[in-house]
Amino acid sequence: MNVIDVTPRPVAVSGIVRFLQSRLMSILGILFILTAFKWGTLLFVVHQYETVIITRFGKIVRTITTPGLKMKLPVIDKVQRLDKRILAWDGPPTECPTKDKLYIIVDCFARWRISDPFLYYNRLNDERSALSRLDDILGSETRSAVATHDLVEIIRVTKGRKPLRDEELEKSGTLLPSTIPDIEYGRGEIEKQITERTRQKIADFGIELLDERFKRSKYNPAVAEKIIERMSSERHQIAARFRSEGRGEAANISGQKESDVASISSTATKNALETEGKADAEAASIYAAAFNSPDAQELYSFLRSLDVMRVAFEKDTTAVISTNSDLGRMLKSMSEAVAPPKPAR
Repeated sequence: MNVIDVTPRPVAVSGIVRFLQSRLMSILGILFILTAFKWGTLLFVVHQYETVIITRFGKIVRTITTPGLKMKLPVIDKVQRLDKRILAWDGPPTECPTKDKLYIIVDCFARWRISDPFLYYNRLNDERSALSRLDDILGSETRSAVATHDLVEIIRVTKGRKPLRDEELEKSGTLLPSTIPDIEYGRGEIEKQITERTRQKIADFGIELLDERFKRSKYNPAVAEKIIERMSSERHQIAARFRSEGRGEAANISGQKESDVASISSTATKNALETEGKADAEAASIYAAAFNSPDAQELYSFLRSLDVMRVAFEKDTTAVISTNSDLGRMLKSMSEAVAPPKPAR
């Protein structure tokens, strides 16, 4: 026996039932099931190098750190991926004064990673916000550290450094510094101080700062130009001193050369005059020995008289000569010697 319920239903309930049984609702149900099983809506992959945070209506419901294929509720759950590798921060160059009132530009870099994904997502949300916060904190700590130390502490690393020696410069008499200013901390220690102070401040953001380093330190362009001019002036002064010393040494060498030449020439002239004097003396003694006999003296006197006559009577000359003079007697004797003999009677 079949019993049929003929109790009338409310109009609203009848409408809902008819809607659920309609063809449109069937199609929507099928589309929902297909969408739920679609890749990336229900299933997602977690890589080894990332941490995934699942949020539902903006609130964190769970954190996934293990890699593999995971599931979530479609549509209402969203996947937030965070990199758990070591990340780089390369800050902008910062201009700041040192303790000794020198303006320099410091360029730094750092390495950091996400230590607390939950806190990191709640406070910063993404990597861009984290880098912006690092710019503020690391930049501030860097300026503070540079302002409390001298320039030598920023650029030097080793303590007790000795200046290099140049033997050639020392031989020339150039004064070189025997000591250079020592450092108390050094660049490495200052970098550690910046790292520790920054690490304490960014711990509240779920970030761990691993290390911070100075990439480059240079003077402000306006200051650098003046320093280069001063260094150039110092080098020009050193070069001028070397040139002056060289010219002085060249003058000493030239003067010594001229002195040596004069001494050698004087000695040679002295020796030559002594030799000539000895030769003249020896020649005079030889001549004296040769003309010392009476016959030689008479012959010499005769030859000299001939020379005088040759010069005196070289042209047409008329002379009145006494027969008692030496020349007259010589001419008379010569005429007698060349006269033909008289015939015998």
